Amino acid sequence: MTELVYKRIVDDLKRGIREGRYADMRLPDERSLSDSYKVSRSSVKRALTKMESEGIIFKKRGSGTFINPLYLKNESVFNYEGANLGVTDNFHVQGKKPGIKVLSFEVVPPTEELQRDLFLERHDFVYKIVRLRLFDEEPFMIETGYIPIKIVQNLNETIIAGSIFNYLQDMHNMAVTKSFLSIFAEPSNAEDRELLNLQENEPVGIMEGIFFLDNGTPFEFSHMRLHYKYLKFNTFVSVH
Repeated sequence: MTELVYKRIVDDLKRGIREGRYADMRLPDERSLSDSYKVSRSSVKRALTKMESEGIIFKKRGSGTFINPLYLKNESVFNYEGANLGVTDNFHVQGKKPGIKVLSFEVVPPTEELQRDLFLERHDFVYKIVRLRLFDEEPFMIETGYIPIKIVQNLNETIIAGSIFNYLQDMHNMAVTKSFLSIFAEPSNAEDRELLNLQENEPVGIMEGIFFLDNGTPFEFSHMRLHYKYLKFNTFVSVH
């Protein structure tokens, strides 16, 4: 329960930072936050320590807790705040509304690569789901995902037009909590240029990898092709 409390505080503070709630770039002190969230000081301290370790805030001795301006300047579109790694609810860019357009949905036999990556046999068919992701109707990513039918049998176009990971959690009590992703770029192809409104000389960002259930089962192999302007990730390095 304590863990859920501190995560709720982190999520709300990050949301407030994105929305400009703290115009002076300074967070309230721990006592004020404790009163505001009606939680213990220890929960607030844990939340702030987590945010500091991620480079979102920094503490200046004797002055208070401040928002790292580089976090705002270079914020990634990927902002994981929920209980799973579903991207539908974790994409944020300047208040734009994320959307999904289903391009194709079919059942196919697994390739040798999918058999290896998802630990499948030749007869373990998979859903192949191709979706176009948008911000306020502006396309920014083509997502192709492969999900074994033996894990979830009743996917349909209504479900995949929303958050598959949230459906999995709400209806099957399974959460996708880990992933291994490779991130790189390559020249855009004709489909990229058509769907993402890219010019012939513009590249496309690639993210591909495997998402895992909380019990360690590989759930999905995903190949994501992003408009290059959204291929931004941050890291924070601290040497002790």
